[in-house]
Amino acid sequence: MLLAKSLSFLLDDAAHMGDGGRLLLQLSTHLMEDGLPIIAGALAQDAPDPIISRRIWLWRAPSNEVVEALGIGADRQNADPRLVLREWLGTTRAIVFDERAGGVAPTLVWAFDHTPDEAQSELLRQISRFAAAPMTALAERSAKRALLEAYLGKRSAAHVLNGHSRRVKGETIRAALLCADLRGFTDLSEVHDADEIVLVLDAWFDCVAGAVHAFGGEVLKFIGDGVLAIFPIGERDARAACDAAVRAVKATRAGIDHLNQTRRRNGGPEFGYGIGLHVGEILWGNIGTAGRLDFTAIGKAVNLVSRIEGLCKPLGRTVLASTVFEAETTEPMIAMGSHQLRGIAGAQTLFCLPE
Repeated sequence: MLLAKSLSFLLDDAAHMGDGGRLLLQLSTHLMEDGLPIIAGALAQDAPDPIISRRIWLWRAPSNEVVEALGIGADRQNADPRLVLREWLGTTRAIVFDERAGGVAPTLVWAFDHTPDEAQSELLRQISRFAAAPMTALAERSAKRALLEAYLGKRSAAHVLNGHSRRVKGETIRAALLCADLRGFTDLSEVHDADEIVLVLDAWFDCVAGAVHAFGGEVLKFIGDGVLAIFPIGERDARAACDAAVRAVKATRAGIDHLNQTRRRNGGPEFGYGIGLHVGEILWGNIGTAGRLDFTAIGKAVNLVSRIEGLCKPLGRTVLASTVFEAETTEPMIAMGSHQLRGIAGAQTLFCLPE
């Protein structure tokens, strides 16, 4: 039996699409080749994301492009793809076909400017049935990726998904390192309940991690109230990585300044913090027991950047950097003299960013 191109695609290729958006684009193209007069389509899929619970992709015939429905619909957490599709098209007259109307995501929805005939409607019903398996497989892979990225970060998650899940020697990479620590957290913990402490930590981590990710870095660890992040050197050179780390620091400062203004207005204590910067080699990979692994970084560079951050408070500075970091970045820094770091042999010359 000669199958329609859209059905053949769902049987042979759909499960190998990278995400729901790519599946929607390819399927829409094949439906047009099969002669269906669709003007738009939507694919909805549950997303175990820390911020959103559902993703919706939208496709329109004239441009033959797919966009994600970010900010479209009054309630994006529980948005009905039929309503989102009509809102995106800017009309309530579009005829929407949904074999599983009101069903649980993943769901396919199609829009027409006139009612499809019985043969076209039957093909769409077959599409809904044939699409169920590949869409479910894509949703499961997307859920696995989203969960790993939430707990490991994008680069580390990609390594694990690519099969690096055994306790073997990790990968040695060079990177700019950023170590940040919140000041006065112990005192805050003594006077506030657990719910308030969680809010404080979330606000602090949002500032630091948001800035790190914005400039191409990756958070490797949240350690108590501390953050360890890297800006890998490879796709970009050491100078670009160090400059990105400095831009992340400046963005963190701006975020903390804004938070402190709000806390002052509300009568709360201000955030104090310290940030250490360094460049060096780290061993990046799985470390732990046979039954419990941690994807992390270790090495002399990690120890050194942690000790540099620890001198921020005694020296009255928010940001300190090593000599090798200062030599790479194009940002002007101020020499702070030589200092002995706990557990590090030999005095280290440190530099600070202008406050």
